[in-house]
Amino acid sequence: MKVHTMFRDARPLVVPLCLIALLAACGQEVTAPLVVRPAMVVQPLPSAQSVDSFPGEVRARFEPDLAFRIPGKVSKRLVEEGQRVKANQALAELDAQDVRLQLEATRAQASAAEANLQLVRADRDRYKTLLDRQMVSRSQYDNAENLYRSGEARLKQIKAELTVADNQTGYSVLRAPQDGVIARRSVEVGQVVAAGQTAFTLAADGEREVSISLPEQNFARFRIGQSVSVELWTQREQKFAGRIRELSPSARSALPNLCRPCGVCRRAGAGRPGPERPGTHRLRSGRATGGAALGSQRRERRELCLAT
Repeated sequence: MKVHTMFRDARPLVVPLCLIALLAACGQEVTAPLVVRPAMVVQPLPSAQSVDSFPGEVRARFEPDLAFRIPGKVSKRLVEEGQRVKANQALAELDAQDVRLQLEATRAQASAAEANLQLVRADRDRYKTLLDRQMVSRSQYDNAENLYRSGEARLKQIKAELTVADNQTGYSVLRAPQDGVIARRSVEVGQVVAAGQTAFTLAADGEREVSISLPEQNFARFRIGQSVSVELWTQREQKFAGRIRELSPSARSALPNLCRPCGVCRRAGAGRPGPERPGTHRLRSGRATGGAALGSQRRERRELCLAT
């Protein structure tokens, strides 16, 4: 009975102690569970292909130098640098007075040769008749025959010279061989030019090429026919496909010189030729990525050429 009384008396004390423990627990800060985030480890690997970018100039595939075929004094210059021209359009004219005089003199010689041929033909026929009648010797007839043949050959010669003189009259006018743009002008009115002296340089319509300089150590990575891509500074959003067409046969300096036209690139709706325009050329040692393609077997060459 005594023990039972003691437990009954302690029961009211248990409840306050539990309340104190709960209140103490509410006062402590709860720590959030630690979240372990997975880490991605990237290990760089050597790439089998590398992309290189080289500056260059885009120009017409064909840029013929136009010149007069005869000497003379420039009397008219009909086009300016940068002007678009059509095939057979007159570009400049020479003073054709001397050429016309030569043509007239040749025509006079042709008339004289025709008259002489008629005379020696009549003499030959007459000697032929006399020879048949045995009134002249055979040698006399042979002499008349030779004069006739000589006159006939002389007339052919004069007619050929007449054709040349007539052609030279036309050569006094310099005409464009095809459609294009005048890239350079080298003559002025009043200037005396020699036959074959460059008067204009024509950037012909059609294919385009890219001239690029490459460091010596990069030449072994490219080959003729390799694909590349070209990006123009004015149209960076577009990439134009191309291929390496040619390498320079020799080096002009420590850095390969690609100033002269050496390749071709093409783009959809390519515009007409104009002044040289810079571009960026991205090259891969395997294949190209964007822009114009360049490449070629080395063979100690120093210039790259692109072609579509």
